[in-house]
Amino acid sequence: MDRRSLAGRLCDRLRAAVVVALGGMAFVGCVPSEPLTIGFVGSTSGRSADLGIAGRDAVQLAVEQRNQAGGVGGRQVRLLLRDDEQNPEVARRVLRELIDQGAVAIVGPMTSAMAMAVVPIANQARVLLVSPTVSTDELTALDDHFFRVNTSTVDNAGRVAQFLLDQQGTRRLVAIYDTGNRSFTESWLAGFQAAYQQGGGELVQRIGFASGGETAFLTIARDALATPVDGVVVLANATDTALLSQQIRKLDSRLPITASGWAASDRLIEVGGKAVEGLTLVQDFDRNSGATRYQEFRRLYLERFHREPEAAAVNAFDAGNVVLDALAGRRDLQQGVKEAVLAARQFEGLQEPISCDAFGDVRRKLFVTVVRDGRFALVR
Repeated sequence: MDRRSLAGRLCDRLRAAVVVALGGMAFVGCVPSEPLTIGFVGSTSGRSADLGIAGRDAVQLAVEQRNQAGGVGGRQVRLLLRDDEQNPEVARRVLRELIDQGAVAIVGPMTSAMAMAVVPIANQARVLLVSPTVSTDELTALDDHFFRVNTSTVDNAGRVAQFLLDQQGTRRLVAIYDTGNRSFTESWLAGFQAAYQQGGGELVQRIGFASGGETAFLTIARDALATPVDGVVVLANATDTALLSQQIRKLDSRLPITASGWAASDRLIEVGGKAVEGLTLVQDFDRNSGATRYQEFRRLYLERFHREPEAAAVNAFDAGNVVLDALAGRRDLQQGVKEAVLAARQFEGLQEPISCDAFGDVRRKLFVTVVRDGRFALVR
C-alpha cells in the first residue's frame, strides 16, 4: 500500500466526518431552542390569596422540576405569573397579556368567578386553561378550552349533604354564601339542596354577602340564627369563613358549622382559632396520603416554601404536570395542547390517577375532614 493511497483514504474519511458534523449542526439548528411559555393566573392578593399563592408556588415547583430534568423535548419551560386580584376585569386583562406573550397553555384560574370571566377569551384564542380548583357546574360538559383536575360542585356538595344527613338531628340548615363568586357558591348550593332535600333535610334560608373589609359578619350571623336551625353552611374563602365562624360562636358556641372546600386552607385555622374547632368540610385531598409521589412532593414543597402543602397546591402541581406532560406527548408542534390532553386522557397525579372525559372534566375521591385541635383531621 503506497503512501499516496493511504493519505487519500485518510482525507476521504476526514471529509466525511466534517460532512456528518455539519449535517448534525444543521439538524440541531432545525429544532426550536427558544423556551416553551406557559402561564399561571390566580388571586395572589386579597382575601383569596391563600388559594392563589398555594397554586402559584406549586406550579413553579412543577416547572422547576421539569426544567431540571431537561425540559420538554429539550426545551426549557418559561412560566409567566399573573395575579387576577379576584377581579373579572383584571382577570381578563392578565389572561390576554399571557396569550399575547406566547403562553401555549395556562394553569388557572383558581376560582369559579374568574373562570367564568376568562373562559370566553381562552376559547377565542384556542389556548387551554387547566384549573386546579374551579368546580362550578356552569362549565361542566362543555366542548371548550377549559379543563380542570378537581371534581365538580355536584359531587362535592352531594357528599356534604349526605354526611350531614347521616349526623343525627341535623335536618334544618341555613346557608351563608359569598355573592362575589356566585358561579361556585350558587352552583354548590343547588347541588347541595337537591341532595339534602331528597334525604329529608331542609335549607330554611340563604343569606348572601359581598366579601370585603366592611362586611358586617355579626349582623349576618344574627340574621342566620334568627330562625332555629340545626347548623350553618358557609360558602366563602378561608378568611371570611373564619370570621363568620367567630361571630356565629358568639351567638351559639355549639352550633355545627360546615364549609366548602374553598375554605380548606391553613388560613382558616390561623384566623378562626378556636371558633373553627369542629368545623366540617369536604375536599378532594387526603392530608394523610402515603402515596410515594405525594410524599416526595410534600418534602420538596416544605423545603422550597417552608409550609405544608394544601389542597390547592396539590391540585395545582397536578394541573401543571397535566400541561407539561401533554406538551411532551404532542405528536408534533402543530398539535394543540387541548388535543394532546384529550389524546392522552389519563395522567399520573400526586395521590391518584387523573382521568378526564371528552370535555376535560374529572372525578376525584372526596374526603370528609374536620378541624380538630387546630388541624384538619380525616373523618372518612
